[in-house]
Formats: sequence, structure tokens, C-alpha cells
Amino acid sequence: MARGELMKKLLASYGRDEDFRAVAEQIIDEEEKKNNRVLARTLRKTLEAGPQRTQSAPKALAPLIPFPEAAADFVERIEPEHNRNDIVLSAANVRVLLGLVKEFRRADEIRQHGLKVRSKMLFCGPPGCGKTLCAEIFAAELGLPLFRVKLDRLISSYLGETATNIRKTFEFARKQPCVLFFDEFDALARTRDDSGEHNELRRVVNSLLLFIDNMQPKGFLIAATNLDRSLDAAIWRRFDEVLWFDRPEAAMIGRFLKLKFKNVPVAFDPARNSAALEGYSFAEIERVCTQAIKAMIIERRKQVQERDFNRALQDEARRRAGQARLAPMI
Repeated sequence: MARGELMKKLLASYGRDEDFRAVAEQIIDEEEKKNNRVLARTLRKTLEAGPQRTQSAPKALAPLIPFPEAAADFVERIEPEHNRNDIVLSAANVRVLLGLVKEFRRADEIRQHGLKVRSKMLFCGPPGCGKTLCAEIFAAELGLPLFRVKLDRLISSYLGETATNIRKTFEFARKQPCVLFFDEFDALARTRDDSGEHNELRRVVNSLLLFIDNMQPKGFLIAATNLDRSLDAAIWRRFDEVLWFDRPEAAMIGRFLKLKFKNVPVAFDPARNSAALEGYSFAEIERVCTQAIKAMIIERRKQVQERDFNRALQDEARRRAGQARLAPMI
């Protein structure tokens, strides 16, 4: 049945509970047939959650309840829990990020001169090296809300729906100043040259490229990936800046250790162990520090001993060795 006819029937049946519900169910069925499954789910929840009507008809038509924001199923707001003092970055990344903050604060003046403001960043590097934390702190520095894209909701098995979901997400970012964060970006932007990928995923990449090109954000787009070699070649030139988050060198490790133990009494100089931690990610080093502090608490001591740290380091080395054995199987 045509949508216009359904809407006429819906309005005509208002006040007759059974008829109203029957027409509403028809509308939901029509949306499901068109693969608008997110809208259909929202409509069905609204219908089921509605109050039971009394037998007396209302005196006037109640205002229609507005639908929730279309992108609400695909993004989640991340509340900042850290600041710039909680992260250790390379000098090159600090320089780029500070430059972007300054551009953002003078964006109107820059545009008045006919120049483009940088607003799209790609973060690359192995897991646990600070990409997500950097996005959180960067958004906090700008005073903008951070919205992380929920890829498990965004990616759909239904033909054409993923591209529709991406469009809704970009429309959401265009309406309000924010930082839109795509983690595990390679899940969306995988190379189209991969012979194993089917046509639908290629269409998704084409749509993604178009949305990024046409994006005129009031804030920033940040995408992060652990698998930069898997990205489609055309993706790279869509970003104004590419930042690399490598495993930290000894000097950065020393700074990170001081940061992790700054509020904890220690009986040794943690930075002395920097060389032993080269090749580890920040997440792995943080786990070593946390386990050493836990040992102090469990043993009811007043200071973290170097032996606590060394045992925690041995445990982390054992964990890494196990992961290395599994790597060829993954």
C-alpha cells in the first residue's frame, strides 16, 4: 500500500485503538520490507511502549512524539576522564595536535582568508599505543563532545543499509560541533583491491569516500586503525593529517613510568627499567605498573619494591610470548 494511503488510514483510525494499532503495524512492516530496519525497530518500540488507551476518544489529536535522533543507534558519547597530563606523545605528534587546536580556535579568521581549516585526522599504529586516549584528550582540549561510532551497529548484513547508516552518522556530525571518532576504521575502509571482498563492501567504501569528501564539520573527524596496510589507497588523501602512534622509545617509556607512579611511593627509580620495556606498548607497560602497585597493596607495604615491578614485568613477558605463539593462527 502507498505510504500516503497508510498515513491517511492512520490518522482516520486515531482514537480507535485496534484500528490505529493495525495501521501502525502496516507502516512498520512496510519499513522492514524496504530494509529500513533501524527505523522499524524504533517505531515498534515506540508502539509497544505507548500507554494503554481508554475507551473514550480524546478531545483533540495529541502532538506526534518526535522520533529519536536517527544516528542515536550508531554513536555513543564518551565522557572525558583524562587531560593532556595523562598522555605521553612523540614531539612530532604534539606539534601537529597543538597546531590543529590553534587552527580550530581561529577557524573563522582562517576561512575569511579563503583558506581551509584542517578537520580530518587519521591515527595509525599498533594496539595500546594511545590512539583512543589521544582522541579523548584532543576533544577535551577543544571543549567538544566526543562521539564514538559503534561499528557493530553501523555495519549491516542487509544490502545498502550500511551506506545508509554511514550517511546518518555524518549528518549527525554536521548538525553539531563535535569530534566524531571511528575506531577500527579498517573495518569500513578496507581496500577495494582485496579479491575476497564482495561488491557490497566496495560500495560501502565508495560511499564512505564520498561522505568524507563532502563533510563540512563544525568539529573534527578522527579515524583510528591498527591495520593501516589494509586501508583503501584512496582513503589516505581524504585526511588532512596522518599521525603515527608507534611503540614508545626509551625516553617516552621513562616519562610514562614517572607518570604512572607519580602518586605512588616507590623504593626505586622506575625510569631505570625503560630499556627493558622497549618494544612494549603503553597498554602493556601500564599493566606492568598496575600489577606492581597491586603487589604493594596485597602485601600491605608502604612502597612499591623493585622486585614487585620485575615480577610484573616477567608476567607481562610471559603473556607476550603466549600471544606471539598464537599470532600465526590468528
